[in-house]
Parts: sequence; C-alpha cells; structure tokens
Amino acid sequence: MTTDPAPFRRKVFYIPGYDPIHPRRYRELYRKEGAAQAALSGYGIALAPKAPGSGAYGWHVTGRMEGRSCETDVEVLVWSDIVRGSMPGSIPATYAQLVRTAWTYISTGALRRLMWLRKGPVIAALYPVGALLLQLALACAAGAAAWWALTAAVAAAFALAGLAGPAGGPVPALAGLAAGAALAALVLRWFKRRDGRFYAYYLMHDYAFSARWRGANPPALEARMDAFGAQVAAALGEAYDEVLVVGHSSGAHLGISVLADLIRAGRVPANGPALSFLSLGQVVPMMSFLPDAHRLRADLAFLSMRAELAWIDVTAPGDGCAFALCDPVAVSGVQPAGARWPRVYSAAFTQTLRPETWKALRWRFFRLHFQYLCAFDALPGSPSDYDYFRVTAGPRTLAERFEGRPQSVSRIDVPASKYTSVAA
Repeated sequence: MTTDPAPFRRKVFYIPGYDPIHPRRYRELYRKEGAAQAALSGYGIALAPKAPGSGAYGWHVTGRMEGRSCETDVEVLVWSDIVRGSMPGSIPATYAQLVRTAWTYISTGALRRLMWLRKGPVIAALYPVGALLLQLALACAAGAAAWWALTAAVAAAFALAGLAGPAGGPVPALAGLAAGAALAALVLRWFKRRDGRFYAYYLMHDYAFSARWRGANPPALEARMDAFGAQVAAALGEAYDEVLVVGHSSGAHLGISVLADLIRAGRVPANGPALSFLSLGQVVPMMSFLPDAHRLRADLAFLSMRAELAWIDVTAPGDGCAFALCDPVAVSGVQPAGARWPRVYSAAFTQTLRPETWKALRWRFFRLHFQYLCAFDALPGSPSDYDYFRVTAGPRTLAERFEGRPQSVSRIDVPASKYTSVAA
C-alpha cells in the first residue's frame, strides 16, 4: 500500500508595486485567477483564511498537482500606507511633481538611456506627463472661453444700462476672469475624480516617488524594508520547504534590497528552507539608472552572485509597463564576472494567451501589467512553463521548476546606465 508523500510546505511573501489600495485585492485576484488556472490545467487549488499569527495580511492555499499536495501560507508585505502618504492631495502639487520628475529624468540623462533600452515603459512614464498637460490645456481653453464669453456679456449689459462707459470699466474683465478660473478648476477636478479611468495622477505619483530621491529610498521605506527582512528571516527559521519572495513591478527592487540585506547579515540558515526570489514585471531601471541609486546598484551586484538563493525574473514584451527581458543587473552596468542571477524568462503573452484573450487585453496596459498574477488560457500544460499558481502552490521549489530551462534568447544584457557607482 502506497501513501502520499508529506505535503510540500511553502511560505510566500508578496511585495506589491506602488499601490495605495488595500491588499485584500490580491487575495481576491489569487482566488479568482487560481480557480480559473486550475480549471484550465486540471489541478486543484483551495483558499482558506490565514493561520493565526502568520502575518498582518494573507491567506492559506492548498494545492494538489504533479502527484503531491502543497500547503502554502501567503503574506502580503504591505507598504500601501507609504504609497498613500506620497500622493499629494492637491492638483497644483501634482503639477509641481510633474515638473520635478521630468527635470530629474531629463537632466540626469536617465530618460534618454531608458528610451534606448525599452521604449514601452518610457512611453508609459511619459503618458502621465502628456495626459496631465493635455488636461491642463483643456482646462485653460475652457476657462479662456468662459472668460471671453462672460466678459463680452457683462460689458454689453453695462453698455445697455449706460454704466461705467461703453466697456463697463474693469468689472466685466474681473467677472470674466473669475468665471474662467472657476471653470478651469472644475475641469481639472473632473479629470482628477475620474483618474480611475485615466491613471494620469496615479502614474505621475508613481514615477515621482522614484525621482524625488533620485533613486535612493526615503527613510520610511528603508524602515519598512527592515521590517520585511525580519519577517522573511523568521520564516526561514520555520519548518518550510521553501520561502519564496515575489516582487511585482516596483516591489521587485524592494525585494532585491530586502534579500541582499538578509544575506549580508547572515540571516539565511544553511540548513533552512530553500530561499527563492521571483521578480515579475520589474521596472528596476527606472530606479537604478538614477544618480543616487547607489544602494540598489550595490544590492543588484551582490545578489547576482549569491548561492543562498535562486532568482528568476519573468517579464513579457507584451507588458508595456515593464522592462521586458532586460537583465536588471546587466543593464544597470553592475554585473560582476561569473554572476549567477537572475535567470530571465518571458511570459510570452502572445503564446500563453489565446488569440481572443490577447486581442481583448492588448490595449489594456494596466491590466496586462498584472497578467503575471493571473491565469494563462493557452499554456501548453507543461509544468516548466510559467504558471504563477504552480510556482506558489505546487510541490517544487522555484529553482527546481526552472532547472535546465534555457533563458530567453531575446534577453537584453547590455550595460546601459550612465551611473554605475555602488557607494554614496
């Protein structure tokens, strides 16, 4: 009589990108998309509330696939409060951000080098600038029209009444100016209230967060990253088979620094769980190409050499918001000789999504940036293909899952950054 092997046990730490929304959205996304992928791929996934004492926010996943069950505790490493605190509430403050951010990327030469590397994410970065300037132009045009119309109307009324001469003195002009300014402000507020459709303010705040400190991390974020490291270190002392850190978008460069600090401090036990790092849709060059990103560049170089972990980087050319297939260490100009990591793979949306799905999503850029966390409806079914739910709820480590698989032949590993210093 054969018995099933003991369940594979995993702890997942998910680091979101620049996102002000409550982390419950990630649980709901995992629940919905995990069920869809399980139905497509013929395996089992079930979600349950997180175990007591297993972090501030998370959930438990039971997976059954590849002949073995897996028990996964997922914890979201939350920094949404820092994100919200970095978003100015006023419209003028956002336009001031626009000026500062554009000046930082243009004056340092980072924008030109990023454009050479990948045009898609740079166009995405320029989008909020163009969108906000267009909104301002429309608001000014509406205000000017209101000023002209009301000035003429008041002047005509004054003239008919024989008050203050034929032009009505300064009163019509002042009335028109007040009306024009009020209408322009209303137009700008209208756009801001509908930013859930336009994403101009949100993306402006995102890029401004990196540019404000010219690639360095603000003290509040450094303190939060220290706390993240302590949580990962605690999990490495528990009876897991794997501790997997997943960094999505801006969360990827946070994960790089958290893990580099952890290893430098000797907090990765030799006989502990396998330590894995999965970076998804990374935008590392937006930070590492800035002049004061000394800490990030040092962490990239350090982590690329370490045997204590496995680092897999997954992007897709169809994701216009990510630096697709760019080796973040190499393009930042800090890759040491003999570097081990990362290994760069493509999620290949045009191949892993059905044609009708790709057609429906192709121009939904923000949604595509989250596709790495979603179901792929055209996966061939091989466990070696990228499948977020096999990675997080399957019975193999990240290194085992990608072992022997060649990296993407289209990866970009040419140094492109003007700034390569790793010490302040």
